[in-house]
Amino acid sequence: MVPHLVTALNGPLLDLEKKILAATPAIERWFRLEWQEHTPPFYCSVDLRNAGFKLAPVDTNLFPGGFNNLSPEMLPLAVQAAMAAIEKYCPDAKNLLLIPERHTRNTFYLQNVARLIQIFRQTGLNVRLGSLSDDVKEPTNIDLPDGSTLTLEPLERSANGRRLGLKNFDPCTVLLNNDLSSGIPSVLEGLHEQTLLPPLHAGWAVRRKTNHFAAYDEVVKKFAKLIDVDGWMLNPYFARCGEINFQERTGEECLATNVDMLLTKIRKKYKEYGIKETPFVIVKADAGTYGMGIMTVRDASEVRDLNRKQRNKMSVVKEGLEVSDVIIQEGVHTFEHINDAVAEPVVYMIDRYVVGGFYRVHAERGVDENLNSPGAHFVPLAFAQQHALPDLQAKPGTAPPNRFYMYGVVARMALLAASIELEKTDPNPEVY
Repeated sequence: MVPHLVTALNGPLLDLEKKILAATPAIERWFRLEWQEHTPPFYCSVDLRNAGFKLAPVDTNLFPGGFNNLSPEMLPLAVQAAMAAIEKYCPDAKNLLLIPERHTRNTFYLQNVARLIQIFRQTGLNVRLGSLSDDVKEPTNIDLPDGSTLTLEPLERSANGRRLGLKNFDPCTVLLNNDLSSGIPSVLEGLHEQTLLPPLHAGWAVRRKTNHFAAYDEVVKKFAKLIDVDGWMLNPYFARCGEINFQERTGEECLATNVDMLLTKIRKKYKEYGIKETPFVIVKADAGTYGMGIMTVRDASEVRDLNRKQRNKMSVVKEGLEVSDVIIQEGVHTFEHINDAVAEPVVYMIDRYVVGGFYRVHAERGVDENLNSPGAHFVPLAFAQQHALPDLQAKPGTAPPNRFYMYGVVARMALLAASIELEKTDPNPEVY
């Protein structure tokens, strides 16, 4: 499935595609050298936006929950990448403990868990599910729509307190598919004899989007120099406001000032490239996910005059956590459509390898709005033709493999930024 681009890739991005394709050997070598310096996160998904004149990541998730949306043709690739990832931490691994999110009624999410189990079993691991929920006191079966069953089991610490497992199940590695939005449970702390992936400081209890995009700034500067392009085409401007209370209306001035500053910078770039679109920014919680606490802003006055409903919407995110820090991020339009509905690509990686992706499609949203909201559906990306290697002879902007190669390059830059971010925010750097 190749989306219909309302504006065929125009001016700047066509030039960018040409430069990226021409520089493929240099780019792949650059990534290879970077991965010698930095360890990639265990797995990751990146939301991209393609405006025709700009292609940029707008969110990077270190606990991806949509593996069930990848096309089945991509599974062998995912299995290979998972083997490479596990070998780094536990070459003789036999058992893997997978800890999912607590919301066990969401069947879409549970199908993602089932897909992860399928991938890791293919790598030769016994996979079992441990639950962080206090309600799970004995093995509990959950039926999935396809007729299969998942079994959730209560977690147990070992006698010496240094390992985590299940009854009669001692795993080499513990894999989190829970983003720790509600804080770090004590049962996960102090595991001195096992590898916990991703590490605890990758969870939203600690992680901040502004740290990620600061690291992404560094990565893009190097990359833009390597292939001689304007880094802005791959990088959304951003700013941060702390100590905000939407209910009490404190911090609104900081928000309005930063919105104004970013919009001024974006207008300048739009003028430089002759872009006629209306600039906008996205204001969202600096920690958290699930498309909650997000708004599109086109003028600073909009954040001074929030009504009660908007303030309520912005003040809490997943697990009912209050928002006190926000990131103000340059908005990137998405001019990709599938059957007249707005779409954005999401790229999935395990270790340093792209293993697939999908389009998030929303019929009720506009080109400058957040698509990660109720009503979205997913269409697998045609990465199956993917590693149909880039076609250097194709007319720019027309060949799907070239488009997907570009997506993969930008997503891997976000992945590299995530690894740098995790290094910089590691509370125990000497442990590694």
